[in-house]
Amino acid sequence: MMSKSRLHWRATVAAAAMILGAASIAGAQKTDASKSVPKGKITHAPSHFRVIAPDLESKARITLAHVYNGMGCTGQNISPALQWLNAPVGTKSFAVTAYDPDAPTGSGWWHWVMYNIPASTTELAAGAGNGRNAPSGSAEGLTDFGTKGYGGPCPPKGDKPHRYHFTVFALKVDKLDLPGNATAAMVGFNLNANKLATARVTGLYGR
Repeated sequence: MMSKSRLHWRATVAAAAMILGAASIAGAQKTDASKSVPKGKITHAPSHFRVIAPDLESKARITLAHVYNGMGCTGQNISPALQWLNAPVGTKSFAVTAYDPDAPTGSGWWHWVMYNIPASTTELAAGAGNGRNAPSGSAEGLTDFGTKGYGGPCPPKGDKPHRYHFTVFALKVDKLDLPGNATAAMVGFNLNANKLATARVTGLYGR
């Protein structure tokens, strides 16, 4: 039978081993953590590509200044100002589209298609879609009005407000080489084939 003194000695050694093992694990975890986040360095989440439409009223309501003038509508048909931030690295040009997914056509309605906007551009002034201070080198495709340039909202009377998506595309190419009569669908195909990212703001309008 083992003496009390030897039992006490073994218990003391076992306790010491457990303490050393726990300290060793904690030290290893601390070392791994210090490797994953370098000392003195703060990490931040990446900024997101986004677009702002300062002309839209509260709750994203589209004003008469941007509504179509024709087909029973009496707006001023001025394209809204747009501003975008945090475009992804590698962006070589931009494009802007305006689209109503609620139009009763079965395929929505394209209101604006502008592309080949230089990569240095970060905003479009109000009226850029009407030929007022459009970015140098930019081009416009045909809308569903059958014309180029901006055509504002003009939903059927009595409909609940339609959604109008203003989308900015950050593209990986300097230029889309498209024919002058390119339709919105043709432009859209090329935009989606060359996009790095998109940013969208949605306005509402009904009558």
